[in-house]
Amino acid sequence: MKAYKNKILVQNLITYGLVIICYIVIQALMAGGHINSLLKGILVPLCIYVILAVSLNLTVGILGELSLGHAGFMCVGAFSGAFFNHAMSETIASDQLRFVIALFIGAAVAALFGILIGIPVLRLKGDYLAIVTLAFGEIIKNVINVLYVGIDGNGFHISVKDVASLGLEADGEVIIKGAQGITGTPKTATFTIGIILVLITLFIVLNMINSRTGRAIMAIRDNRIAAESVGINITKYKLMAFSVSAALAGVAGVLYAHNLATLAATPKNFGYNMSITILVFVVLGGIGNIRGSIIAAVVLTLLPEMLRGLNDYRMLIYAIVLIVMMLMTSSPKAIEYRERILASFRKKETKREA
Repeated sequence: MKAYKNKILVQNLITYGLVIICYIVIQALMAGGHINSLLKGILVPLCIYVILAVSLNLTVGILGELSLGHAGFMCVGAFSGAFFNHAMSETIASDQLRFVIALFIGAAVAALFGILIGIPVLRLKGDYLAIVTLAFGEIIKNVINVLYVGIDGNGFHISVKDVASLGLEADGEVIIKGAQGITGTPKTATFTIGIILVLITLFIVLNMINSRTGRAIMAIRDNRIAAESVGINITKYKLMAFSVSAALAGVAGVLYAHNLATLAATPKNFGYNMSITILVFVVLGGIGNIRGSIIAAVVLTLLPEMLRGLNDYRMLIYAIVLIVMMLMTSSPKAIEYRERILASFRKKETKREA
């Protein structure tokens, strides 16, 4: 048991170490002027995608449930965090402090929605669960697009018609402007903050997976009836995994909102395609493989930007990389070959120790 715990600890430290080393290398390259402005601009989105991929893997890989509503939880977190930032701009002067509190607000609101959606939805299985979570993401996006919220001396005003129907006083401020979303949010999100949030996400997810709770969740994934027969509370543990996954998606949403001048609930930002993109990161990195999700998110985010000079062949190369990664992570033969290589390394290490 002790050897197993040590092995898990080493694996986790390797994962943290890879993230920290990447951060140091990128900072060194930026200091030397070797990274152009285009690549600098995608560093924060890169962190956002990693957080989303790792958090979705908790639902898809560890819990074993197919969810297509991750972009919806991200949207909830983004708008609740940005709304808090604007509403408290006069009360809390520091942009950084508002941003930190907004991260907690976004996580809490997304987790709340995760619980509210999870209670009825997690009773469903397979395609039905995917369809309902997808519908949730679309509903959230469309509700925000018709929502107008303002604040003045009398408090908050909400309308689904237009700005004029809010009835604000002269000193009032419109925060959510329907399809225009929220504008003027301070851009306090940085690459360093993004890396810190990635490490926190990894710490939460990896510790949860390797805890008693994680073992219960994986038992439910492997055999629901057997898990229930030994006294595992199915609803409790499924809801816990789903709500933690939603909360981390909310954190990614807050980071996203504070990296843009204008936040709008468009199909590109929070629509069906965003949920599918996050799911692609999880599947290509290996379902249940946290480190694989990080690598897939980084590679598939950087690749289109790196291939911009090859406009005619960019999407062809991207498609080929997707196919190769899928074969490497999901093909039984590839998995068997990878296990053989790892086994040979273990034998060599054992011989050296002997």
